[in-house]
Amino acid sequence: MPTNQDHMHDPSKSFAAKIIDWSVANQFFVMLGALVLLAAGIVSITKIPLDAIPDLSDTQVIIRTDFPGQAPQVIEDQITYPLSTQMLSLPKTKVVRGFSMFGTSFVYIVFEDNVDMYWARSRTLEYLSQARGMLPEGVEPELGPDATGVGWVFQYALFDKTGQHDLAELRSLQDWFVRFELATIDGVAEVASVGGFVKEYQVLVDPNKLRAYDIPLQKVIEAVRSSNQETGGRTLEIAETEYLIRSFGYVNKPEDLQAAVLKSVDGTPITVGDVARVVEGPAIRRGITELNGEGEAVGGIVVMRPGANALDVIHNVKERLESVKQGLPDGVELKIVYDRSELIEGSVDYLKDKLIEESVMVALIAFLFLLHARSALVAIITIPLGILAAFIIMNAQGITANIMSLGGIAIAIGAMVDASIVMVENAHRKLSDMEPDADKADKQKALIQAAKEVGPGLFFSLLIITVSFFPVFALTGQSERMFTPLAFTKTYAMAAAALLSVTVVPVLMLWLIRGKIKRENENPINRFFIALYRPFLNAALKWRKTTIALAIVALVSTTLPASKLGSEFMPPLYEGGLLYMPMTLPGVSPAKVREILQVTNRQLMEVPEIEQVFAKAGRANTATDPAPLAMIETWIELKPRDQWREGMTPQKLITDLNKRVGLPGMMDSWGYPIKIRLDMLTTGIRTPIGVKIAGSDLQEIDRIAKDVEARAKEVSGTRSAIADRVVGGKYIEIIPDRRELARYGIALRTVQQVIQTALGGMQLDEAVEGRERYPIMLRYDRPFREHISDLDNILVSTPNGAHIPLADLANIRIAEGPSMIKSEDARLNGWVFVDIEDRDIGSYIADLKDALKTLELPAGYSLKLSGQFEQMQEANERLKIAVPATLLIILTLLYLHFGRWDRTMLIMLSVPFGVTGGVWWLWLAGYDMSVAVAVGFIALAGIAVETAIVMLIYIDHEMREHWPDTFEQLLENVRHGALQRLRPKLMTVSTIILGLIPIFLTDGPGSDVMRRIALPMVGGMVSTLILTLLLIPVIYAVYMQWKLKLPNKIERTEK
Repeated sequence: MPTNQDHMHDPSKSFAAKIIDWSVANQFFVMLGALVLLAAGIVSITKIPLDAIPDLSDTQVIIRTDFPGQAPQVIEDQITYPLSTQMLSLPKTKVVRGFSMFGTSFVYIVFEDNVDMYWARSRTLEYLSQARGMLPEGVEPELGPDATGVGWVFQYALFDKTGQHDLAELRSLQDWFVRFELATIDGVAEVASVGGFVKEYQVLVDPNKLRAYDIPLQKVIEAVRSSNQETGGRTLEIAETEYLIRSFGYVNKPEDLQAAVLKSVDGTPITVGDVARVVEGPAIRRGITELNGEGEAVGGIVVMRPGANALDVIHNVKERLESVKQGLPDGVELKIVYDRSELIEGSVDYLKDKLIEESVMVALIAFLFLLHARSALVAIITIPLGILAAFIIMNAQGITANIMSLGGIAIAIGAMVDASIVMVENAHRKLSDMEPDADKADKQKALIQAAKEVGPGLFFSLLIITVSFFPVFALTGQSERMFTPLAFTKTYAMAAAALLSVTVVPVLMLWLIRGKIKRENENPINRFFIALYRPFLNAALKWRKTTIALAIVALVSTTLPASKLGSEFMPPLYEGGLLYMPMTLPGVSPAKVREILQVTNRQLMEVPEIEQVFAKAGRANTATDPAPLAMIETWIELKPRDQWREGMTPQKLITDLNKRVGLPGMMDSWGYPIKIRLDMLTTGIRTPIGVKIAGSDLQEIDRIAKDVEARAKEVSGTRSAIADRVVGGKYIEIIPDRRELARYGIALRTVQQVIQTALGGMQLDEAVEGRERYPIMLRYDRPFREHISDLDNILVSTPNGAHIPLADLANIRIAEGPSMIKSEDARLNGWVFVDIEDRDIGSYIADLKDALKTLELPAGYSLKLSGQFEQMQEANERLKIAVPATLLIILTLLYLHFGRWDRTMLIMLSVPFGVTGGVWWLWLAGYDMSVAVAVGFIALAGIAVETAIVMLIYIDHEMREHWPDTFEQLLENVRHGALQRLRPKLMTVSTIILGLIPIFLTDGPGSDVMRRIALPMVGGMVSTLILTLLLIPVIYAVYMQWKLKLPNKIERTEK
């Protein structure tokens, strides 16, 4: 029978204990280091950039190509498809997405994670130079700004309620004054204009007069182009003075164009004014904006560069706008309609308050259990120093202070003080057992011994909490960018706390723990908990098999709530505003869209929670916005939550708005601005779920998409299902008759040029008015192109000067076609947008898959589920590797510390029991499984293990002090180690739990995500506490008896 304790692990001889000895011997250097840390941390806090959430956007490069007046099918065939196929061979790309719409092609290249933006842009330019030869003559593709749709951090509207300035004047103010003022601000990639009317000079030709004067259309084009020129004639030297020669000739009023000569007949000039009207008019509109249901406005969108400090950019924009307002004409007002800085400041303030509340809570626990203010100070000193250490590394690494990075610190605060609390508590126990007249040297020796007894085990347990978070770094895509800042800051804060616990804390213990130290049983709180715990522990040790059986039942019971939990990718992140995105049918006219905007905005303004609304239909003048005219985005600014109706929540508000707002034939979807922009960037889908149909024929894709929409609407929980009407646009098709063209000797190109110019309007040149530039357009006058029958009479010139009506050369008909063509990886696409309510994504997807099982797809067509679901799947695959990896890391560290499998496995028991509490609490709170919840469970694993280590430290200590000869003595050791050391265990668990409680007390930006991380930790810690206090002593006793084969001094039988 072994009587020695050689195999018992003695922590006071470990590496961490040597660090404690060194720190005590070099107190000056330790405290100097702490002061340097304090100063550097304060400097870092002032420098660290602030943001609402981490930058979640993918690296993306946009190629925008304008081909004015061309139909989407022409754009797709001649521009988007050639560019997309060329870009498919770009290295490190995820997807190449193409959008062909009226007059413009967009190709979006989304790169893999961690690809440098400027490397991606340079490689895209390289491939673009090879593709230029495939494009039509005169078409120049260009790269969009070095920004994405997520960079829309600030929007404003210009309007004039007095009526002194029309929409064209407001747009000119935006384009040539306000925009330039803001574009120079550091961090601004571009300032995009939207809405109003772009002024243009319009040469409106009368074909009858062309025929009467026998002038071909080409002659008018040449005359207009040649009448808008200025030049210089070098210099002349006159009387020792040099004069620069300049000839004027820019067009700056309609009369200048009217006077341009076409030809002369018998000395009489025939001018452009004789065959056409020249007027200033509005250009074709592809974007319309409306403010508060009160009328149209002109919008400006500030697009921020990735990596810029959002708060600084917005503050600088606001500052510049104040000076801009002074230069606006009388009657013109400028109003901010979207400002992300409110969300940023709200998020940071919310988490700053949480950090302070948590710190106060932890300090209060330390004081209540120790009843010694100076000791409580030693215990909580690791909080400010640990947080500052995390900020120093964050600042060096370029991580912004946002909901997630500050959240990492918020969930670490409780665990950060565990080591110092237990060390201080152990010192209290040692000092209270000493004689009152003990000399200072003995007390100091006792303090150092107290630190060395528990310090190494705690140092290791904090290290385990630190390392257990590493698997979060295995995530990819959006979830990686969302949660790695949280993982970094929690890791840094915990690592700093571990280091401080064996350096600064022992020194402060020597300095501050003095005076009258009360015994543990003198504190009424301790006495109460010991009295409460004693009967439960005695019962558990008496009925050991029953206790183990009950624990197994509790573990198995987890399957019930686990089977009922739903799943989602990410909980909704409340942003303080909403984005309402109804979809009208394609082919809708600008006039109709304007009416829809006004009606829906008025409906929205009647809701008491809404402060203001700003609606945009179509696209802004930026490559980051590929929206067709039928797509509406309405930014809704909400009032502060305390001004909402009683019991109203964001989800209830969306349900209420969905009932109140909208028009027949419109399909609505709702969400949060940043989230929707992100989803549109990563997957192209703006709703939680999307279905992408790929194939070769748009008609067939459209048929399948409508079928998918009908099936999706039947799945319970569908708020709306919207199939993009791929071929819903209205077309007038002109089909040239090649035999007739040959008969008249007319080239096909000539006919196409006439159609492009006479009907579509061709930009011939730009008028220069000071610093402003306006297009000069030429087309047939309105009476000659108002009806399809008018097109018959468009004249085409033959080589011998005759004029032939278009009806003789081509068939003209009305047909349906695509209003916008989408493609992904060069395959034609049709998308179905599905918005859901009162259901989790995981179970909805399962039902939707069932509904689509019977859908028959033709050969060569594929169907793919997309949206948040795509990212959820990716995250789940990663977590299947990450979670086992966490457990393996913890197991390895425990074995390294204890050097024994029995202790390691005993402590690892805490993990499944921690999960039990976490799962039950999740189910009771009605939360779904998500990446945030998974992160909470990963955090729980580390702190559950730490709690078990604390219990084991004390039981092992008791065994070393009083080696048992009988089973009775073994039970007494276990009982004594568990009971007498109740205070440190309760202190560690209560600091963790109560440190997280403030997250649940008040709402704020990011609270939804933080609660899903914190709840598994709180629930898990409750079940871990029960396990630690009852099950570990029982298993320890059973195992040690089996190992040591001790005789029973007093026979105890199981009852």
